[in-house]
Parts: sequence; structure tokens; C-alpha cells
Amino acid sequence: MQLIQQKILLGVTGGIAAYKTPDLVRKLTAQGAQVRCVVSASAAEFVSPLALQAVSGNPVGDDLLDRNAEAAMGHIELAKWADKVLIAPATANFMAKLSHGLADDLLSTLCLATSAPIFIAPAMNQQMWHAPATQNNVRILENRGVHILGPAPGEQACGDVGLGRMLEPVDIVNMLMQSPIEPLLANRHIVITAGPTREEIDPVRFISNHSSGKMGYALAKAALALGAKVTLVSGPVNLSPPAGIEVIDVVSAEQMHQAVMKVVANCDIFIGCAAVADYKPQQKTQQKIKKSNSELTLTFTKNPDILSDVAHLAQPPFTVGFAAETQDVAHYAQDKLKRKKLDMIAANDVSQAGLGFNSEKNALNVYWNNGEKNLGVADKSQLALTLMTLVAQRHTEKMSSIK
Repeated sequence: MQLIQQKILLGVTGGIAAYKTPDLVRKLTAQGAQVRCVVSASAAEFVSPLALQAVSGNPVGDDLLDRNAEAAMGHIELAKWADKVLIAPATANFMAKLSHGLADDLLSTLCLATSAPIFIAPAMNQQMWHAPATQNNVRILENRGVHILGPAPGEQACGDVGLGRMLEPVDIVNMLMQSPIEPLLANRHIVITAGPTREEIDPVRFISNHSSGKMGYALAKAALALGAKVTLVSGPVNLSPPAGIEVIDVVSAEQMHQAVMKVVANCDIFIGCAAVADYKPQQKTQQKIKKSNSELTLTFTKNPDILSDVAHLAQPPFTVGFAAETQDVAHYAQDKLKRKKLDMIAANDVSQAGLGFNSEKNALNVYWNNGEKNLGVADKSQLALTLMTLVAQRHTEKMSSIK
């Protein structure tokens, strides 16, 4: 999913984050992209068009009625040239114009004239981002297949703290690299669980597993790249929350179960990628257990089965499970698929060195009713995109058969 030879039209609007755009252009071109820039009138107050021209190697557009453009139709020329249109930063004003189809300058006009996918990286005050009008515009744009990248939380130029910062250039580039042309999951809400759970024994000890959460987080990013709205229910991990994704942090299996059941009724696809503890201590002691005996006996009780409970809802979403096995992978995975009434299951052999838990790579065997596919060893990001593409295809086929 590199950007080699991809033609990216970068639109810059008048937010203070515009000062980051020369760095964004550099990072895009470093990945092999061809970049042309268009600036709004107010953007030119924050970043020099000459600087953008210097780093992109191409003239910068700023005039709808450009006499030097082919037949003075610069917006049509640029609209046809682009493989992707990226607006960064995208102000609240520009998002409003785009959602209502206004075309009063070069940038807004070419957004109407292009057939290329459009990506926007919002940047504004946190209150402006949360304003009902802005959120309504976001929903309109998402329903049209526009990809919303961010915004990120943090301190803002005005001193406020909250959502509204433009994503860093490196994050924007990474998301573009993971974004295929076709938004296969547009208008779909996907809930994904990731990471381990922890079951407390006493105030300082717990039982858990080796899951790093990397596969679940990669799936969340891949689903976002395919156009989905993503909710990630995450156990304790050492990973940064993916930009543009709603993250619900939990610790125990019971907390994960409660969080999933609150959001799953409104989703289209559920993916249980978390390594949920099957058992928890029957009793948690209020004080640290002292090392007074040579042996310690604990009694465990079963945790709720999140995956099974979702699959057995009256109107379940398309449900995908994961099976981390050390032997007889196909047998155990297919048994789990049937027993829990799943639509699909992805199985991996965690006994293989360098794959699975805490690794950057993985390999999966994917099973569904009367079908299977082997996804060989690959980086988890690439593997996640391949798996999410397969999930999108199977989900579409199931919905078509129901109709």
C-alpha cells in the first residue's frame, strides 16, 4: 500500500496547522507520491505558496479563473489529474462548504469535479469540532464516502485542550498508505476488541496473557482505511490510540463484556480479536497475599463469553472470531466457528517462533461456512488490510443473500 506514483492533490485551508504542510509534502514525496498543492486565500496567510512549490516541485494553485491553466479550466485539469485528494488542514468552514456542495473557489470546486477519493484532516478549536453543526457536517461527509482523518486530542493554539488538532504529517501519510482507493466498508460501523484482559488476584497481582494488541489495533486502522466507523474496545496495551477511532479502554473480561454489549447493537460487524481471559479468580483479596506458605491454591470461575454472546444476539452483527492455537489449528478453529455460530474465524498458530503474540508479523487461516483462505506470513498492518477486505466481501455477500 505504498504511495509510489500516486498523484495526490493537497488542499490547504486557513488553519494555523497549515504551517505543517511543507513537512507533509516532504513525507508524501518520500513515499514516492507526486504532489500538487492548492491553497485557499486564507491558507496563504499561514503558509507560503512558494514554500509548497519548492517542496512539491510543482506550481501551487490558488485561482479558480487561472488564465495559465488549460482552457482556463484549472479545476477540471487538477480534478482529473488526482488519484487522491487530501485536505489538510480542513477547517470547520471548509467542511461546511464541502458538505453542502459549495464551489466558490478553486479548492471547493475541484472537490466537486473530481472522481478521486477525498480525505480530510480536520483542524479547529475543540468546541468548534464538537459543535452540532460541525458534527452534522461530519456525518454528511462520511455518508458520502469522504474519509475523515482525525482530529487528534491535545493542547491547541488557543490554549484549549481537546479534540481538534490536525494529525501529525507522519500519521496522515501512514493512513493514506493504508487506504485503498475503494471504500469497501463505507457507511459500516465496526466494533473490534483488542489486547489482553487482566484478572486481579490481589491489589498487586493479576493473571493475563501475552497479547500485545497489535493485531487488533492493525485491524482497527485497516477498517478505518476501508471507510468504516470504528469503535475499538481495548484491554491494557502499550500502543497509542489510533487517530480517528473511538477507543474504549477496559481492564478485565467483565469490563470488556459490558463495554461491547453497550455498543454492539448499533454495529454492522463485530471482530473479537482480544485475548480474553477464560477464567478469573473467584475471590479477589483486599490485601496483598503474603508469601507465608509453600503452596497457594486459587479457585477460578468462568468469565463471560463475549464472542458467543454477540453471535447469539436476537439480531447479531456479522461476527468474526479469532483462535490462537498451539496445535490442531484447523480443527479447533472450525469447531469454534460452528459451536459459537460465527460468520468467520481467523486462526493462527502462536507456537510458531516470530509470529503471533508480541510480533510484528503474523499468518492466518480464515474459515467460514463452506470456505477457507490462507493468509500467509505478512506484516500485521498488511495482513489486517487483507483480512478486512475479505471480511467486507463476505459481509456484503451475506447481506445480499438476506435481501
